[in-house]
Amino acid sequence: MKKIISLKNKIEKTALIKVSPFRQEIRKTIPHKHNNYFEIIYLSKGTGFHTIDQTVFSITPPTLFFIRKEQVHFWDITSEPKGFVVLLKKEFLQASLDYKLRDLIFQLNPFTCIKINETQNIDALFQLLVSEKDFTVTEGILKALLAKIIATATSFSTSISQSDTITLFQDLLKQTNNLHNSVAYYAKKLKMSPQNLNAICRKTLQQPTSEILAEHIIGEAKRQLLYTENSISEIAFNLNFNDSSYFTKYFKRYVGITPKSFREM
Repeated sequence: MKKIISLKNKIEKTALIKVSPFRQEIRKTIPHKHNNYFEIIYLSKGTGFHTIDQTVFSITPPTLFFIRKEQVHFWDITSEPKGFVVLLKKEFLQASLDYKLRDLIFQLNPFTCIKINETQNIDALFQLLVSEKDFTVTEGILKALLAKIIATATSFSTSISQSDTITLFQDLLKQTNNLHNSVAYYAKKLKMSPQNLNAICRKTLQQPTSEILAEHIIGEAKRQLLYTENSISEIAFNLNFNDSSYFTKYFKRYVGITPKSFREM
């Protein structure tokens, strides 16, 4: 029987956002993904470790974790935690007319873990979000919270503004069940030439399109190698490679070892 990555859904189908206190009984969890939402976790108390993809983070409050829907994570908490959890669907941002809120999300999106220096106002804003039900008020509190996080974070450098093209491209890459090792494939999806997409990626993200694409493909390959029992051939098929030998060469080019060696580490 094949091992699959657990997929958790902790938000109602019709809800766009859910904010709640971090469950104090949580200690150890199995590796899992989240179903179609972005998760912000704030811990003001607690010790232990939080593993996100292949990176193990020591829990040193006050700290925030940002988990995208394609990422695999799990907890190993050794003392009672305290904090808050925000589950945010992309439909919330689509329903929002506040472009500044979207910009704040984009600034935080590249980060996985950040330390903050001031907690009193952040605690209060999280608490307000827990009890608020009105969309417009929630929108305003969330914007204030994200701005405060950025303002109080240690060594936080804001990312550059991202064009609609880059946002759409990144949304396509988050569809990890349908990744393609082809710049032309994504350029066609975005209704532009591969050359134009590459120019936008270089100007906006300082990376060629092929490099951005490789990071996502290798990241998903590593997840499947670590958290499933799929064969190398099955993983190659899942990632739309024509054959497993080409997938092995591709993986070794970027990681330095073969998929088999990576799995056995």
